[in-house]
Amino acid sequence: MRFLTHSLLGLSLLVTPLAGQLSAQEKPQAREAKLEDGFHSLFNGKDLTGWKGNTELWSAEDGMIVGRTTVEKPLEFNTFLIYDESPVANFELRLDYKIHKGNSGIQYRSQVLDEEKFIVGGYQADIDSGPTYVGINYEERARGILAERGQRVAIAEDGTKDVEDFGDRAELGKKVDLEGWNKYVVIANGNKLSHYINGELMSEVIDNQTDKASASGVLAFQVHQGPAMVVQFKNIRIKTLGE
Repeated sequence: MRFLTHSLLGLSLLVTPLAGQLSAQEKPQAREAKLEDGFHSLFNGKDLTGWKGNTELWSAEDGMIVGRTTVEKPLEFNTFLIYDESPVANFELRLDYKIHKGNSGIQYRSQVLDEEKFIVGGYQADIDSGPTYVGINYEERARGILAERGQRVAIAEDGTKDVEDFGDRAELGKKVDLEGWNKYVVIANGNKLSHYINGELMSEVIDNQTDKASASGVLAFQVHQGPAMVVQFKNIRIKTLGE
């Protein structure tokens, strides 16, 4: 019995380190499995690999992408952190955001206009520390506000707009936590562009203006000129539609 006991103890000592190694190897797969079907992460949680922008303004901190401006160095123009791996076309983007002061946004199907200053133009799912702009569709450096919060806007080929009010702007604004974390979903499928925050449709655009509409382009996050601000993004994942 003594021999058997020592033999089993020795076997357990051999197996335990191996089990620990297997557990460590399984962790990345386990994290990946937590993503919804068809989604993949755009941020490794550690650094800004795959992204490009002004590193004095953007950083990776505690599993988040953080954009920060200061009183000492106020921005004179809007600038962006650009996802540099591939353009986006038809997709569903999901992320969590939190903002302290100022204004930000999620650019998509956008074009890089100045590579040195990291300036882009195109569709933007707006983020605001106040209730004014959050959730709207704003086309940066182009047509401006395409749809206010609570509006579904069909843009004709000649640029005229057919506006449908599907919700109350103020009531929808109450669904947004202006001081805490919020879940943002952007769906761009064909000419239909939908913005959701915390499960509520905030705005929708059907863009048929062929000389202005964009079918593909970069994804980017914004820090806005003006007062000092901080914006944080986490759980950033995307799913390609129509494949």
